[in-house]
Amino acid sequence: MSRLVDCVKMGEKLEGLDFPPFPGELGQKVFDSISKEAWKQWLAQQTILINEYRLSSLDPKARSFLMEEMQKFLFDDQDIDMPDEFKKV
Repeated sequence: MSRLVDCVKMGEKLEGLDFPPFPGELGQKVFDSISKEAWKQWLAQQTILINEYRLSSLDPKARSFLMEEMQKFLFDDQDIDMPDEFKKV
């Protein structure tokens, strides 16, 4: 049976991730309170950010930017810093 979580992003009980997406306290927080569907939505947004801003995963500033945007997207229900082409009008 799938593991269910009370997804803070989607606002309902949904199937949770199979394992923490990365190590540390924030990775555990995502594992405990974010559904697979919400994580999938974040990965799509992250891909746009990486491609449009030409971010490198080796750059600490880029990683920090993505972590901040992920927290806004998943936990704070804030608009993330999307490129102009992707902003809703």
